[in-house]
Amino acid sequence: MGSVIHRRLGAFVIDRSGATRILDAVADPDAGLFRAFFGQGTAPSAFAPDGRPGCALPQDLREVAGGTLGVFSGPPRIGLADSTDLDTSPASAETDLLAGANATLGFRWDETPAQVAEGLRYMAAHHGLTGAVIVNRAPEDPVFAGTLQAALGGTAMTVIIVDSPVPLGKPGEGPENHPLYAPDAPGRDRIDRPAADPWRAPLGEGLIFEAMKWRFLARARAVLTLDVSDILAPRAESEPTAFDACLSARRGVIALTGQRIYPWRVRAGTGARFSDHICRPFDRSAPLSRWGVAPDKAGLLNTWRLLRVAYAAPDEDRAQSFLRAMAVRVPGRAPSELAPKTSLVEDAGLLALATGPLGGKPVRPPATALRTAPDGQRTVIVTTMKNEGPFILEWLAFHRAIGVQDFLIYTNDCTDGTDRMLDLLQDKGLVRHRDNPYRKTGLKPQHAALQAAEDEDIVRAADWGLCMDVDEFLNIRLGDGRLPGLFAAMQAALPGANLISATWRLFGNGGVRAYADRFVTEQFTACAPELIRKPHQAWGFKTLFRNLALYRKLGVHRPKGLNPDLWDQVRWLNGSGRPMPREMFRNGWRSSLQTYGYDWVQLNHYAARSAESFLVKRDRGRVNHVDRDQGLNYWFRMNHNATQDTSVLPRLAMARAEFDRLTADPDIADAHRAAVAAHRARIAELREKNDYAAFYAALTAPRMERLCRLQAHFGASVFKAGPEVIPADLDLDRLPPDYFFTVDHAGAAEN
Repeated sequence: MGSVIHRRLGAFVIDRSGATRILDAVADPDAGLFRAFFGQGTAPSAFAPDGRPGCALPQDLREVAGGTLGVFSGPPRIGLADSTDLDTSPASAETDLLAGANATLGFRWDETPAQVAEGLRYMAAHHGLTGAVIVNRAPEDPVFAGTLQAALGGTAMTVIIVDSPVPLGKPGEGPENHPLYAPDAPGRDRIDRPAADPWRAPLGEGLIFEAMKWRFLARARAVLTLDVSDILAPRAESEPTAFDACLSARRGVIALTGQRIYPWRVRAGTGARFSDHICRPFDRSAPLSRWGVAPDKAGLLNTWRLLRVAYAAPDEDRAQSFLRAMAVRVPGRAPSELAPKTSLVEDAGLLALATGPLGGKPVRPPATALRTAPDGQRTVIVTTMKNEGPFILEWLAFHRAIGVQDFLIYTNDCTDGTDRMLDLLQDKGLVRHRDNPYRKTGLKPQHAALQAAEDEDIVRAADWGLCMDVDEFLNIRLGDGRLPGLFAAMQAALPGANLISATWRLFGNGGVRAYADRFVTEQFTACAPELIRKPHQAWGFKTLFRNLALYRKLGVHRPKGLNPDLWDQVRWLNGSGRPMPREMFRNGWRSSLQTYGYDWVQLNHYAARSAESFLVKRDRGRVNHVDRDQGLNYWFRMNHNATQDTSVLPRLAMARAEFDRLTADPDIADAHRAAVAAHRARIAELREKNDYAAFYAALTAPRMERLCRLQAHFGASVFKAGPEVIPADLDLDRLPPDYFFTVDHAGAAEN
């Protein structure tokens, strides 16, 4: 029959002479010694090194985890360096309680007796657990020990519940069992910081491990540092237990590597159980680290710390796995608050554990049917426009020439005839044109359009889809520059490939000030170098995706809402045909040093065009970020002219042929001429306005034109703050190749 024993630390606040608090004191009568464990901020220098009359004689004073461990002989009075004395009341060591036991040592926050009992029962039945020391991190609950005793029933083990009269957490920190401290919680940077809670805060008093060793665990057979929300992973009957592994380890120490696990859903009206936890994040890899020890073999004088046993390296080949049940650890929170639902996948091993040894009936995630699309190449582009009339036909002709068949275009608030031109093109069977429903939905225009597009038959029927803008051109750099060649290369590189991302190449105005009715792709060849990680937008990408229902909705940069049970069906390539890492599958929208590539395909992004056209762009505002000004900061951030890229020029012959075919229709030709005239008229109007005249002068100033060839020299914060922070006396014509300048700036990066 098991028992639950309640004990308290002999902790109290000292707060004098450099000694902050005592956590506990433990008598070792056989050795004629007692050990005292002093908290954070207490240094060995706080004590009289040779004792004082009537006080104990220090045998050892050493710093451990920011506190001090003292070993004393004599009466339980300690002499301090300030000539005062400190009386202690050492508790007798009770190492007999767990002598020979396979025990755990860990913490409890607000886990219920039922939750704690479920984990302990499993560990006893399947891993040989016979004892536990549980340090209560919440204020003392007078009924917890008794309720746990009842919940354990006839489980044969000894459990010691240890309460502390003083909190053990880091000062100023919130509770560790809050989503802010849950590593996989989505949007942690946006979670309001909880109020400080010294009781439940992350552990601040690491010396507690030594205190528990000497008071309760010095004679245990083996000890695993597992909290009450942790259980060992299943093992085969023929495999040794983790406790056995401690005994067989060369130095008596093993590593414990943990994984956070989650429920898909907890049934209403019930508290989370270990057996609800059948999901894991598919894209998380950083393990939790703890340790196990055979105290006698490792040597009691090797200090126990939070993450290791001092001077006793664990055997690498004896590491054991454990599972951390996050909905048990963080109470009262939906699983989606603890980890993104799009990352959670049902794990067959966890399901077997939940329904087998744990005896649960977990809620399982729904299964998603992969759409069985024909192996076709019909491609649709979804885009949004506002006052883009003079640039539509080149963009349409180019993408029709490379193999795009369908175009779904949403417009809002046009004043230059863009909407009328698109209505005409729709009448000719060339595009689908829709009014943007952003006012009805309350969403930003681009997001409202993408949401509406999901219900359009032209999108549902497509084999491939791409969301992009009219200032972006899909520059396929292999073969004949057309989609069939790209699709073939994808399948050759990765059979079943279903996404490929084209990283932005930012093209600048190349010093062109006046608007001309010429192909944008022909006029502007100055651009950013391939290797440029800043500004933040330089390596944004857009993604061509196969229409398989791997994702639930369209996204600006890539499809969004991954169906997590299909994550292993994602076959995603970068612009050089290399596989993308799984960490990108859910939310990635920009390339990195490891994932960028331009060998196969890039997205030529002509965000600047001519200085005059940029006046109109600023005037009409941003399609997605309607509340953000396209001012000098935007121009500096997106107008790159450091090098040249002419890789798109060989594709212009077929684009020009398609353009000529379109404008052979007099209605289309007239609509284009009207859009060009409207654009020129608006430029003239804006240049007559004092504020726009000043803005144009700033865009075309010699210094700004020089800066827009030198962006590689500036840090991310410069692009957030704007070019005004660059020192006016900086000689831009004599910057050494390795020159780098940045500032402190707290502004947010835009994408």
